Amino acid sequence: MIEVIDLNKSFGSQTVLKQINLKVYNQEVVVIIGPSGSGKSTFLRCLNLLEQPQGGTILIEGQSLMDPNIKISNIRAEVGLVFQQFNLFPHMKVIDNITIAPIQVRKWPVEKARSKAVELLAKVGLSEKADVYPDSLSGGQAQRVAIARALAMEPKIMLFDEPTSALDPEMVGEVLAVMKDLAKEGMTMVIVTHEMDFAREVGDRVLFMEQGIIVEEGTPEEIFERPIHERTKSFLSSRNGYAFLLQGRHPF
Repeated sequence: MIEVIDLNKSFGSQTVLKQINLKVYNQEVVVIIGPSGSGKSTFLRCLNLLEQPQGGTILIEGQSLMDPNIKISNIRAEVGLVFQQFNLFPHMKVIDNITIAPIQVRKWPVEKARSKAVELLAKVGLSEKADVYPDSLSGGQAQRVAIARALAMEPKIMLFDEPTSALDPEMVGEVLAVMKDLAKEGMTMVIVTHEMDFAREVGDRVLFMEQGIIVEEGTPEEIFERPIHERTKSFLSSRNGYAFLLQGRHPF
């Protein structure tokens, strides 16, 4: 579904991504972890050219995003992206936030788009919120609406950029539950997250990034139970040390 070859990205003189190589297969869930500033979010935004790489190749279902003849809007229609911030239109009701893209981009009839929106609101547990405005939603509810909005385009791939980082702790679970359901249904996903338990439970593969490179990758069991690279061990120890101590255990 996704192939990245020797990807490089810089902001001025600062190199943010260095020779990134990755393949993501159909129905696979790839979770990216690592410290802040390691290039995770920039990498995700490169996957639909919200950030323009300086070098390398990105293929989505075999189509190169670097092909000057490709219509990038067609690719973006197949790749849903959920941001840290919800970015809902405040002047539009929830159901209109969800239907606007299918109507304008997919050219769906209004009735079809609204029917799909109602279905998706039920899927994310917010059927009763169709006719309210975003400012009446909690953070967790707003993020679930943002997920429904992305799914309304019927994408083949979903990208999540730390979707719970802006939420209060008690709201995180409701968003992660929706993402877990998507994983069970076979949605191809690339997820940047700081939620280690979620990464362990949902990921088919976990990547650890630092300083713009993929330091280590493997199954959740390999990364969380038997990391090889010392930097991976250090990162996971710092993230999990307190939890391990509470359990009377020691990380690694």
